[in-house]
Amino acid sequence: MRYRKLGNTGLNVSILSFGASSLGSVFRDTDERESIRTVHAALDAGINYIDVSPYYGLTKAETVLGKAIREIPRDRFLLSTKAGRYGVDTFDFTRNRIMASIDESLTRLHTDYVDMFFLHDIEFVPADIVLEEAVPAAMRLKEQGKIRYWGISGLPLRLFEKMLPRIGADVILSYCHYSLNDTALLDLLPMLEARGIGLVNASPLSMGLLSQRGTPDWHPASPELKAVCRKAAEFCAARGTDIAKLAVQFSTANERIPTTLVSTANPDNIARNARWINEPLDEELLRDVLELLEPVHNVTWVSGRPEYNENIRV
Repeated sequence: MRYRKLGNTGLNVSILSFGASSLGSVFRDTDERESIRTVHAALDAGINYIDVSPYYGLTKAETVLGKAIREIPRDRFLLSTKAGRYGVDTFDFTRNRIMASIDESLTRLHTDYVDMFFLHDIEFVPADIVLEEAVPAAMRLKEQGKIRYWGISGLPLRLFEKMLPRIGADVILSYCHYSLNDTALLDLLPMLEARGIGLVNASPLSMGLLSQRGTPDWHPASPELKAVCRKAAEFCAARGTDIAKLAVQFSTANERIPTTLVSTANPDNIARNARWINEPLDEELLRDVLELLEPVHNVTWVSGRPEYNENIRV
């Protein structure tokens, strides 16, 4: 496993990291014992960073993850969780709720602190709530030692462009914007690098768009985007390769992307993902797949308030 610096935090993160959303049965029904084995398999593969949220499975993911890491030395892994989003349409970024939320998460996770803390999907609420309530709460939690570093997460890249100049975030978590079909995150890198902000890239499979299994019913992508990505997956399969392998290799290869989160509740899957990043990338296949995906390159979907979704390709 290779490791990279995460902005100015001083943290060294594995280039492939573990997203624990699957432990909350977000994508399919999961077995708790298998989920715990998956966490252990990730750590055994050299992955040293795990991300979770109380939103995933309505606290189930945190609860299962807590059981998995309870007996593991705390210095063996980096851990992040989130606050502010608690359901599909349930958001609360008030100061008191943020302060209470981290205490609840620490209890479920059986730890005294998290290394990173994200205000979760802030594009859904007015900016003044985030600035006047949630940000001061995060700064206070850092002072208290319950979190080491804090930041924001969300889908629209415009969110980061608007908010980062107004707050002192250490890190951000962006998803579905550095993958085979969407590399729009590259446009944000100069701002992040200039400010020393650590970047966590999530979902190299674009929440299932780049998989042989296809997307879950709730996936917000357009039918056209789904169809083109499906065609690319079938093309890879015909060439004897899983598009997921190409996607993971592509997302982790860029030295400017410190770490990429993948999520699974299957120990064999996470071990396979870790092996993939050490195998040579098929450059010819990559060129062909990128050409297939070109008609939908950087096409995304709307998330949250209108001011964060200006001039996006949908």
